[in-house]
Amino acid sequence: MLMDKPFFLALDFRTENDVKTFIKDHDLFGVPVKVGMELFYREGRPIIDWLNKQGHPIFLDLKLHDIPTTVEKAMYNLASLGVDIVNVHASGGSEMIKAAKRGLEAGAVKEIPKLIAVTVLTSMDEQVLQEELHIQQPLSDAVERLALLTKESGADGVVCSAHEVPTIKKACGDSFLTVTPGIRLSDSNQNDQKRVATPTLAKQNGADYLVIGRSITKADNPQINYQRVVEEWNHA
Repeated sequence: MLMDKPFFLALDFRTENDVKTFIKDHDLFGVPVKVGMELFYREGRPIIDWLNKQGHPIFLDLKLHDIPTTVEKAMYNLASLGVDIVNVHASGGSEMIKAAKRGLEAGAVKEIPKLIAVTVLTSMDEQVLQEELHIQQPLSDAVERLALLTKESGADGVVCSAHEVPTIKKACGDSFLTVTPGIRLSDSNQNDQKRVATPTLAKQNGADYLVIGRSITKADNPQINYQRVVEEWNHA
């Protein structure tokens, strides 16, 4: 999957009307977008169909995590939507990831969506990992282990922090996709993200795709901030 602008704009809006108004008001037709749980669980297929008609590459960010059979059947259905990327949680294990891939291959109408897996959410840090989840290893080691598991299970890449991209590329190879959320412009608020990075740092670290939301959607002028992301990426 190739895109001139490898930035997925996170459409973290409540309704289809909110999305359409935002895209129309700020002339962001055709840009790659991320559709997450909040929007998809309310609007379902119609919002995906509308975005496809407007020419938006789509990352459908549902982070499936269930028994392998359930995930396989869900991915079979999602594969027919015409999205470009879908994801699961890597912590679901190798059999679940393999089942997800089987579902996508069986259900795809045209191109098979890329399958990526979330390593450790960018809202989490080492303290949460060790004190709450009792994973007694450095966060970077946990991310690398889950990335290798994902690759060995046949997926195309991972969701990870931009800070972890060099380690993942070294362990899994340059062709293994890294999709990096938690992207902020230098003057933006971190909000609930902890392992954040600027577009410049993400590109310098070798990230393939960025996910950027509130730095654009909550900006006074979203179009200007979107162009700032483009310029930072191009000049990194």
